[in-house]
Amino acid sequence: MNFFDTANVYSLGDAEIVLGKALKGKRSKSIISTKASFQMGEHPNGKGSSRYHLMNALEDSLKRLNTDYIDLYLMHGFDQNTPIEETLRTLENMVKSGKVRYLGCSNFAAWQLMKSLSLAEKLNVEKYVVYQGYYSLIGRYYEQELMPLLEDQHMGLMVWSPLGWGRLTGKIKRGMETQEGRIKSGGAVGAPPVKDEFLFQVVEVLEKISAEIGKSIPQIAINWLLQNKSVSNIIIGARNEKQLRANIDAVGWNLSAEHLSQLQQISEQTPIYPHWVGER
Repeated sequence: MNFFDTANVYSLGDAEIVLGKALKGKRSKSIISTKASFQMGEHPNGKGSSRYHLMNALEDSLKRLNTDYIDLYLMHGFDQNTPIEETLRTLENMVKSGKVRYLGCSNFAAWQLMKSLSLAEKLNVEKYVVYQGYYSLIGRYYEQELMPLLEDQHMGLMVWSPLGWGRLTGKIKRGMETQEGRIKSGGAVGAPPVKDEFLFQVVEVLEKISAEIGKSIPQIAINWLLQNKSVSNIIIGARNEKQLRANIDAVGWNLSAEHLSQLQQISEQTPIYPHWVGER
């Protein structure tokens, strides 16, 4: 593993500081992605994708990470109050300066991403090459708007929360008290919504496959994502080394076509408009 994802807003900068210390002496062998645009502090200009905020945010991230360049710099969200052209030209200058090598975005709606890509082409400036988005067996809306767009524009997907905000760990099952973990400790705040019955149905199929192939529920859920050709990599977050090593074992093997089909069917979500018209 050599790709580390963070953001300035994670613990208001402390996550970047920790990562910078951890990679001391290993920077040249590591890939770092960090993000900007979400609120940092109480200053009125402490958020967004304006030239003012991004230039300050980048310099602050470089200091905290103890590096002179960022491999992948992402807009954490779409800023509706800043002209897209201003954001793109600012990012272009960052790439030209050598402080940023590649650009990406996260949590954009499909139209926001496509408009940004189109304008970047018109202005002849650096484009977003990676999209970081939520995608899991219990959150497949990415497939309806964003996936066709990423495939058409030859972009890659970095998946965040591949285990559905900790719900696909095997600790949440029908009729069972929630075990220690992210959800029980109050981590459900801000989580992608999912109905309990739908979650239980998906987990039951995961549990069945787990018994058949000897892989854990999280490993199967992550491996399912890796079978999607638009997925470039997956961000795994672990509380300890044991969880990290277990999640890493989601690679090096593939689910069978039969098991993929079972998971596809049980986790299928009703298409949003106008996609259900096309399917009909």
